[in-house]
Amino acid sequence: MCKVIVFAGTIEGRKIAQFLEKNRVSAHICVATEYGEQLLGENRNLKISHERLDQGQMEKLILEKHTPLVIDATHPYAAEVTKNIRSACENTGAEYLRVLRENQNSSDLEDCVYVETVEAAVSYLQKTKGNILATTGSKEAFKYRELSDFENRVFLRVLSLPNVVQECSQLGFQGKNLLCMQGPFSKELNVAMIRQLDCKYMVTKMSGKSGGFQEKLEAARICGCTLIVVGRPLEETGISLYECKRILCEKFSLQSQAEVSLVGIGMGNRESLTKEAEKIIQEADLLIGASRMIEACQRRNQDVYIEYNSERIVSYIQEHPEYEKIAVVLSGDVGFHSGAKKLLEALGNQTKVVSGISSVAYFMSRIQKSWDDTVLTSSHGEEVNLISLIQHHEKVFSILGRKDGVSQLAKKLLSYNMNEVVLYVGERLSYEDEKIRKGTPEEFVDYEGDSLSVIYIENKNYNDQLVTHGMQDEKFLRDKVPMTKEEIRSVSLSKLRLSENSVCYDVGAGTGSVAVEMALRAYKGRVYAIEKKELAIELLKKNKEKFKTDNLEIVKGLAPEAMEDLEAPTHVFIGGSSGNMKEIMALLLKKNPKVRIVINCIALESVSEALDCLKTFPVKDTEIVQMAVSKSKTVGRYHMMMGENPIYIISCTGNC
Repeated sequence: MCKVIVFAGTIEGRKIAQFLEKNRVSAHICVATEYGEQLLGENRNLKISHERLDQGQMEKLILEKHTPLVIDATHPYAAEVTKNIRSACENTGAEYLRVLRENQNSSDLEDCVYVETVEAAVSYLQKTKGNILATTGSKEAFKYRELSDFENRVFLRVLSLPNVVQECSQLGFQGKNLLCMQGPFSKELNVAMIRQLDCKYMVTKMSGKSGGFQEKLEAARICGCTLIVVGRPLEETGISLYECKRILCEKFSLQSQAEVSLVGIGMGNRESLTKEAEKIIQEADLLIGASRMIEACQRRNQDVYIEYNSERIVSYIQEHPEYEKIAVVLSGDVGFHSGAKKLLEALGNQTKVVSGISSVAYFMSRIQKSWDDTVLTSSHGEEVNLISLIQHHEKVFSILGRKDGVSQLAKKLLSYNMNEVVLYVGERLSYEDEKIRKGTPEEFVDYEGDSLSVIYIENKNYNDQLVTHGMQDEKFLRDKVPMTKEEIRSVSLSKLRLSENSVCYDVGAGTGSVAVEMALRAYKGRVYAIEKKELAIELLKKNKEKFKTDNLEIVKGLAPEAMEDLEAPTHVFIGGSSGNMKEIMALLLKKNPKVRIVINCIALESVSEALDCLKTFPVKDTEIVQMAVSKSKTVGRYHMMMGENPIYIISCTGNC
């Protein structure tokens, strides 16, 4: 059953017909010529006819189709046809929609000559010299014969139809002066034609976006060619192509079948767009992205949705099935710290992914550095232990997301006595006001830059430390504060089973020997050293500075109260509980039912308390190891073994 009749004399009409076919909506499409019928091709859900209908025939067609929705997408100059369609709908009671081409802003025409008719354009051209490119169609061709020497001066661009060629030839337009081509025409092609034909004037109707008006306007400006614009003969009201599609979606409950592309647009300047990205953006019905991304690549009169939240983007796409080609624009490259990751998970594998130029590739080329051996990371919206990365690697690159990001890093580097490193900072990459600066941390202490910045750090004196735990006791500052000895520390840390991004607690941290080694191993994570004694707190600060463990946070207080506001841990070492073992275990398992715990006990009472906890709380993978370490002591020419106090190492994992 036919649900829609479309009078399609424009590109908009053809797009509506294709939209109906794609969504399997039965429709009757009326076009003006056989050529228009050929453009639509064969379609299962569309009946296409090219007969010209008067008002009575239109009314008969509407009644035969049981008064469906009627869409008038005829040419803006076909005033009589529009009048007949409107009257036919009024007489039959059919719902009528008029689809208009998008108008250009009047400000765009300030450097153009504006006339009401082609005759007026010809009158204007009578007083001029120079070649003319006429793009007003074959029906208006005879009017240019009024110009003296029109056979040589006027270059007529018309459709490549046999009857059109014959008619124009009979009017005197032949050879190189008759250009038979099918649009749309790009700006570049228009430029090439104007220059090749040495045209000083170009005549066009205000045909809107889909009629290629903007491309003609831009080409004329590039070539210094005067554009003569023929205005519409009829002032109309109506809806846009996308408003029409939206109504169709609501009326027939259509679901989105959009082709969605995730497009990396580089740093922001249009010049850094790849050809593939530029093509997809240009062809998109809808652009989605953060405001800066949209501003960087939006085309004139292109629909946009300013948003960067992946869930809201997916919802918007599903709620607006009228859009058939959607480009989600993302900064840099979609594979380097990009929002594309979440969007791909939500949208599925059918989504097209278009890579862009990443900030690291662009910036490293600007400072003439290779980056195949550089550690790449981002501090934009993420917590990154840059100090640890700089300490252990010669080259580190990071995206920054704060104006004070460089100065804060510079201050930290100086506090850890890392003043020998070299910083390269890049701001607003690819824009006209791009800035690149090189210097030492001291030179960047008071630096305030743009939030759109990146940093590259070179540390020639980077420290290639041990990759396993078990640092020598002598390396730690100790004073009179108790410390977990090297051998016990090594076994305890192995029982913890740390990963590089673990969130750790060291309860009763003392000098911080365990906390420091945790921080060095879990360099992508965080370590909280909980200690109540003032002297130990001071030693913790000194050892943190000495080992440059920027991911170590010192928490002053008594456990478990001091732990209540901390993030949930993945791994916990308990070296001292001050008699609060049960309360500490209860809070840890509440924060994370799967937490990994290792306890060191010296006193038998502490062992008893820990064993009671293993029976009381839901834990698994329990293990008790007793270690008695003896170390040699030189007595004369002999070595004597001196025993340390035995230590109980108790480990378990929460059993949720």
